[in-house]
Amino acid sequence: MNHQQDEPRTGAGREHANRNFSQAELDKFGALAHRWWDPQGPQKALHALNPARLGYVATRMTLPGAQVLDVGCGAGLLSEALAHEGATVVALDLAPELLKVARLHGLESGVAVDYRLQSVESLAAEMPGRFDAITCMEMLEHVPDPAAVIAACATLLKPGGRLFVSTLNRTPAAFALAIVGAEYVARLLPRGTHRYRDFIRPSELAAWLRASGLQLDDVSGLMYEPWRNAARVIARTDVNYLACATRPAADTGPPVVTG
Repeated sequence: MNHQQDEPRTGAGREHANRNFSQAELDKFGALAHRWWDPQGPQKALHALNPARLGYVATRMTLPGAQVLDVGCGAGLLSEALAHEGATVVALDLAPELLKVARLHGLESGVAVDYRLQSVESLAAEMPGRFDAITCMEMLEHVPDPAAVIAACATLLKPGGRLFVSTLNRTPAAFALAIVGAEYVARLLPRGTHRYRDFIRPSELAAWLRASGLQLDDVSGLMYEPWRNAARVIARTDVNYLACATRPAADTGPPVVTG
């Protein structure tokens, strides 16, 4: 996405929380909506990542009967997978083209998801303490103020609820593999999908989690293997990684996000 200055992305934009998006990013992903569910299309790698992402969540919480929020849901790959496992899922995105495809696919698959064209900051003001779990996958590196997204997610979690995040580490290895390799050499992703300076170090993510009253439980790597078009959870976190954090059960919660 287009930042005018390469500076740390903190909570500085919190007063404009409901505008925490880049229209260029929304347009870029919205243009891919019609082929989002094509496993051989532009989101081929995302299809490969999805079982590993779902497995990471499912091994850390009981999904049947859980109230789950999927933030930055795209056209619903993970949202449907969570609902298929028995969760009641609310899914948010700000690209109307993606939500249209998500709803149409849900009608075809028979998997019920409550898709909403709404920011997570706005939902936090309406539904604090509502969800057992929140997933926010491959989204934080595409917003101007990822710390504000984390804060809103913390507000939305029930005490004892868990936040699951995946993103890209800001390392030379991530630049080489996720940008040069995936976008320019292997062409697994459309060019311009990522900007290196928007990648997030685990230490930065951990600081945002602590500031929002969440306890970091785990950080694990997520490795995409193009030769078998599949992904697996690994120990190394220098490229893609997953994180799990919990809102302490005795916590009264962070201040409700408003406006």
